[in-house]
Amino acid sequence: MTTPLSSPLRVGLLGAGRIGASHAAVLAHRVPTATLVAVADPRQGAAAVVAEPLGARAETSIDAVLAADDVDAVVVTASSTAHAELITAAAEAGKHVFSEKPAGMSLAEIDGARAATATAGVAFQVGFNRRFAREFVDARELIASGGLGEVRQLRSVTRDPGRGPADPDGVPPWTIFTQTLIHDFDTLNWLNPGARAVDVMATAGSLTAPGHPTLLDHATVVIRYDNGAQAVAEASFAAVYGYDVRGEVLGSEGMVSMGDGSQSSLRVSNASGRNATQAFSDTELLIDAYTGELVEFVSAVQERRAPSVTGDDAFAAFAIAQACIDSSISGARAAVAQEA
Repeated sequence: MTTPLSSPLRVGLLGAGRIGASHAAVLAHRVPTATLVAVADPRQGAAAVVAEPLGARAETSIDAVLAADDVDAVVVTASSTAHAELITAAAEAGKHVFSEKPAGMSLAEIDGARAATATAGVAFQVGFNRRFAREFVDARELIASGGLGEVRQLRSVTRDPGRGPADPDGVPPWTIFTQTLIHDFDTLNWLNPGARAVDVMATAGSLTAPGHPTLLDHATVVIRYDNGAQAVAEASFAAVYGYDVRGEVLGSEGMVSMGDGSQSSLRVSNASGRNATQAFSDTELLIDAYTGELVEFVSAVQERRAPSVTGDDAFAAFAIAQACIDSSISGARAAVAQEA
C-alpha cells in the first residue's frame, strides 16, 4: 500500500555523501513541487551537515525515514552496494523510489529491485542524468524524429577531473564499468532508439597507477547493436583539464554532437587566447540535468505514471557493464544479457 500523496511531494534522502548533498540542495531549492523532509545517514553527524541548513530533519536511522508518515518518496544516494537493498526496503514500506545509478551491483539485484517496486505499485526511477541535459535531449529528439536517418555510429565520453584516484587501492574492482561508464551505456542505448546491444569488446588498464593492477582507470568499449550500429564508449579517471562529458551520433543523413566540458557556451577571445569556463565536477556541469531528473521523478509520482527512466533501463545499462567485465577477463567479445 503506497503512502497517500501530499502536495508538494514529501521526500526523504538516504545517504549524505557528495551526491546526496547535491541532490538535497536541488530538492530544497530547485524543485518547487517537492519538500525535503528528512536526510538519513548512519554515520554520526553526516545527515545533520546536509539536513540542517536546508530545514530538514537529520536521522541516523534509515528505517526511521522509511517508516515515517510524513515521507511519500525517497531518493537513494547511499553507497552503490546498498542501492538494491534500499530500493527494495523503500518499496516494501510503500515509498516511491528514485535511486542513483547503478540500481544494483548485479543483474540479479537489479531484477529484484524492479520486482519489489512493481509488486508494491510504487514509482521507480534511476538517475541517468544525461537524459535530462538539454543538448542530449535535443539530440535524442532529432534522432527519434528521423532527422539523422539511420543511426550508424555513436560515441560517448566520460572523463573525471584530476590525475587519478588519490587512493588507488580504495577503488572497488570494475568501478570504471559499473559506476562511470554505466552513464555512457545508458546514453548510447537511449540515443539509438529501439535497438538492443548485442555484444561488447572492452579494454581497460591502470595507467595512472601501474603498480595497482586492480585499479582500471582508463577504458574503451566497442558495442554492437542489433540494428547494425556500432558504438564506442570511453572513460578516464584522469583528465587534468576538468570534467568532460560528450556524445556524438552519425546517421545516414547527418551527425549530431553534444557537450564540450564547459559550464557555458560563452567564449572570451582576447590576447591570451580563447577561453571558456571549464567544469571540474558533475554537479557543476550537470546541475540542470540533476534538477530535471528529480523534477521528472516528482512529476511521475504526482501524476501516478511511470517515470521516463525505469528499472528496465537500469537493467539494460548494467547488462552492458557486466559484458564489459566478462570481455575484460576473457580478452574476447562478450554477449550482452537480454531480457527473457
